[in-house]
Amino acid sequence: MLVSLNTVFAVPLHCNGCVDDVTSALKQVDGIDKIQCDLSKQLVSVKGSAPPSSIVKAIQGTGRDAIVRGSGEPNSSAVCILETHEPAHNATPVRGLARLVKASSQSTLFDLTLSGMRPRTTYFASIRNAGDISRGPLSTGGLYKSIGSVTVDEHGSGQAFIVKEDMPIWEVIGRSMVVGLDKDCKKMFLEDVVGVIARSAGVWENEKTVCSCSGKTIWEERKDAVSKGMV
Repeated sequence: MLVSLNTVFAVPLHCNGCVDDVTSALKQVDGIDKIQCDLSKQLVSVKGSAPPSSIVKAIQGTGRDAIVRGSGEPNSSAVCILETHEPAHNATPVRGLARLVKASSQSTLFDLTLSGMRPRTTYFASIRNAGDISRGPLSTGGLYKSIGSVTVDEHGSGQAFIVKEDMPIWEVIGRSMVVGLDKDCKKMFLEDVVGVIARSAGVWENEKTVCSCSGKTIWEERKDAVSKGMV
């Protein structure tokens, strides 16, 4: 099932040459139907079925960074930062990011990216009943629904783009997501990664350039997130 969605990215665009470079790179990505660049606001709007993570990767290939500023309609998007609670990994706990977008009234699109995982291993993603991650996967409650699988490469990185039917996005916000080793998504291990699913901005719902919490610009926040392995 192909789902077309609108996604807006903040991109450092300084001139028309930047716009041309980004536009040219995005035209090489399968599934993109429309590209609009706003030089004054340094925003790039993309419509199509390509995963947002693939669009970010294409923009980064031009030597520029990109931050997702909104995806889908208002009240139709969510995000989940995936971390390990295994003590040996506490120095760099973040292992992935899941972006969720409403695909229809009864289905949700999952754009899942993993890094720092066990090389050449298949992991299985699921939604759990509870949003409690105080004890990692062990406190997330029983299985709500399985999502799908993602196989990581020899570097421990992987990506999956999954549309899950019969799973409205409003039903999963506030619950937790577990990405683990058990194919049946029943057994849980400390090595599994987990996070709480939180609402995120839709298209044009987030135009801030400075974080109200820290006073840092979005690019300073981005640098901090990269240093922590969050992106």
